Amino acid sequence: MNRNEPALRAANLERLSGSPFDVAVLGGGINGAVTAAALAARGARVALLERRDFGAATSQESSNLVWGGIKYLESYQLGLVRKLCRARNQLLRAFPSSVQEIRFYASHPRGFRHPRWKLVLGTWLYWALGGFRTRRPRLLSTTTMAREESIVSLDGLDGGFEYSDAFLPDGDARFVWGFVRSAMDAGCAAVNYLEALGSRREGEQWVTAARDAVGGAEIEVRSRVLVNACGPFADRVNARDGVRTAHRHVFSKGIHLLVDRVTASDRVLTFFADDGRLFFVIPMGPRACIGTTDTPVERPEVVVTAEDRRFVLDNINKRLRLPRPLEERDVIAERCGVRPLVVEGGAPDASDWLQLSRRHHVETDLEARHVTIFGGKLTDCVNVGEKLCAEAERLGIELPRRERPWYGEPAEEVREEFLRQAAELRLDAAAAGAAEPPSRRLWRRYGARAPGLLEAIRRDRRGAEVLIEAAGLLRCEVELAAREEMVVTLEDFLRRRTNVALLVRREALRADPALREVGDILFGEESRRRLAEWLGERGEPARRQSAVGAADGR
Repeated sequence: MNRNEPALRAANLERLSGSPFDVAVLGGGINGAVTAAALAARGARVALLERRDFGAATSQESSNLVWGGIKYLESYQLGLVRKLCRARNQLLRAFPSSVQEIRFYASHPRGFRHPRWKLVLGTWLYWALGGFRTRRPRLLSTTTMAREESIVSLDGLDGGFEYSDAFLPDGDARFVWGFVRSAMDAGCAAVNYLEALGSRREGEQWVTAARDAVGGAEIEVRSRVLVNACGPFADRVNARDGVRTAHRHVFSKGIHLLVDRVTASDRVLTFFADDGRLFFVIPMGPRACIGTTDTPVERPEVVVTAEDRRFVLDNINKRLRLPRPLEERDVIAERCGVRPLVVEGGAPDASDWLQLSRRHHVETDLEARHVTIFGGKLTDCVNVGEKLCAEAERLGIELPRRERPWYGEPAEEVREEFLRQAAELRLDAAAAGAAEPPSRRLWRRYGARAPGLLEAIRRDRRGAEVLIEAAGLLRCEVELAAREEMVVTLEDFLRRRTNVALLVRREALRADPALREVGDILFGEESRRRLAEWLGERGEPARRQSAVGAADGR
């Protein structure tokens, strides 16, 4: 086995060629991850195939927000808002550490298409639709805003309002990985960098041909049911496999720019951009995530353009009182992806574009035993997992543990015991200058595996050594990732298992000797080549690049 191929990945890859699975899931974004986690926990034999890394497309490019869809109040989609608020509340209860309530501090311009009183009433309706689960909304005068958030420019404003939603402190990709990891813990054979080349029916089974991008081998995966969870690439995969559906996707490109924090508060500064849609400054540790755009595009393959950057920078510079305007040189990192929006029939009118919601739709072919997941957003992920369990049963898949919980953090007593042991080790005391106590961050990121990190530190105190200061990254975390998190490329680790690549400039990482140490822990003798790949901005394994393209089998 190549040292770069983690033992966990190699073992799962070998399992895929064995006896048929109940369900094969194509696509390891949020929809595929929750599908695999829910089905595996309830007793199905599940295979999960991802063409790139888990969460590497749409699922890593969101705003890190878990929100109930307040913007859909404008189009009177009260049922959808209620459903999304309930889904948000469910995640807040199940993941109290990794999904946290956050306040949105919204500015209201004079002459806006909706008067302030109407929007304030909307926040109270939003609060009610959310079952009063969050803190209550608040009306803001310009005097209050000047006192509480002096960074906000009051030019042209008549005040504002404040309300609550939720966010992911560790980012969207890490949240997706948590579901992939729990799916594997329940017996799922999950493999990243495994490209599905095509699926066909043979008798009562689906046969999916796949190519390993690391080793180059081709295998066949057999399953009774096939689930297309390829997100924005789902339509192409269906077309390739001869699957016809009533629904399809249209795409909206959104980008965010990462800059240094502009305010010490942990609020999301909220504005209405020049195009009338909500525009955010979202805290992300020592950085701020600014965006987003909403640009109709024809294809899911997108990049940040100069026009995109100018839109974001112009909008934020108009709305903040900064010592100097933000410029492109202030951008630390960028995020860019598409929202897959589900439609039926023809393309939407241009006037309806901004009203399209992020609802999900599941389309099932009972005869072919094929399921396609359209649209969706991270907030609604638990409902997607539950829906796919119901669809699997409709398709004849037995779920012997159908009532078993499949998501959420360990019990509170486990957390308390972890924190007690961390205090005994003086873990937080040794990092007095850190932006966040290491014990709290380790629990939030690793949950049931966090106690194992303390055990590693007991065996070797070097495990508590901080390797990358800006992210507070500990040596024991890198060692855990090498063993248990299926890291194939450095980008997998820096961008998805952690958010280092969003917090630290590439130039700073390039010059940091600790990056070489991280590479040595992750890849051993392969470290130099993997570092060269990442520094050359190549996000795929180098040995075997496929010519099929990003759409197929993601």
